[in-house]
Amino acid sequence: VQMEKQVVDGLREVFQSRSRPLQYRKQQHRALHRLITERQADIEQALKQDLNRVRIENDIKLAESDMADWAAPRPVKKNLNTALDDVYIKPEPLGVFIKKHHQHQMRFQLHTVFHFCCLGNAAVLKPSELSEHSARLMKELLPLYLDKVSPDYCRIINTRHFDRALALMNECTIALGGESDRSKCYIAPTVLKDVLPHFKIMQEEIFGPLLPMVTVNGLSEAINFINAREKPLALYVFSSDKMVIKRMLTETSSGGVTVNDVLMHYTVDTLPFGGVGNSGMGRYHGRHTFDQLSHHRACLVKSFAMESLNDARYPPLTAARLSMHAMSSRGQSAFTASVFQ
Repeated sequence: VQMEKQVVDGLREVFQSRSRPLQYRKQQHRALHRLITERQADIEQALKQDLNRVRIENDIKLAESDMADWAAPRPVKKNLNTALDDVYIKPEPLGVFIKKHHQHQMRFQLHTVFHFCCLGNAAVLKPSELSEHSARLMKELLPLYLDKVSPDYCRIINTRHFDRALALMNECTIALGGESDRSKCYIAPTVLKDVLPHFKIMQEEIFGPLLPMVTVNGLSEAINFINAREKPLALYVFSSDKMVIKRMLTETSSGGVTVNDVLMHYTVDTLPFGGVGNSGMGRYHGRHTFDQLSHHRACLVKSFAMESLNDARYPPLTAARLSMHAMSSRGQSAFTASVFQ
């Protein structure tokens, strides 16, 4: 019972922190499509073993634009008292579900996952015990493609980095978290307070679930604190005050910025991702990657048509030719024009 409570509590945290935004839902939607496409042979084999059938109906084809339309606010008719107001219905996810499948077909199980992804809910899914091969496959595949609630997200890559990350907390006071298990290279998400700028945790990259808090006296001091150091890879601003957001955007520099969320700028393929200065140089994602890894070669292929117009470029530079050149070079840079003066 205690384990079930921990799972449900973890799901509630996931629901509140990340499953509701539309962009997150789209990510999970894409991941589910990848699961079905990439592991089709495994799915068909499980179906053959459970039901003696070899085909799965992949009718999970909802476009992301449809998802956005469904999630958009829906205006409704207003009365005289609310004529100047914004009145609309805003679809929101309900929350956390525990879903047990009595249907033994994997198609229904995948549909359930699909709709939870699109609607932004979080769920514990229990496949039907009547289809053991499909259930085993679902248990194996879903964590590989979709987000799950697990302490693995706090697991450090090896004991050397575990010891390094743990040592960074020595000078600080733990405000939240702090639990660790070296045998599993596990450190719980930890918030640290009473952190001073000269502490070791503020001098190097952390690469662990540690969040140091430095107290400042106002926005200007926060901006000065950022600008006194190397430019960060990302800047996260949390405020409902538009002036605060504007000042942080105009008076600081960083690789990227997300306001009132974290990491989401990285998930948008049309935004360039990268650092500046010490945080790294370069811009990646989609076409930005192509441009970053390409030499932009300047090319001009001259046409011989109306070659006589080029006479003004060649000696002798008579008054007529200078006049012709001046007319043809209007709007050109002063440097180009000065070559002939």
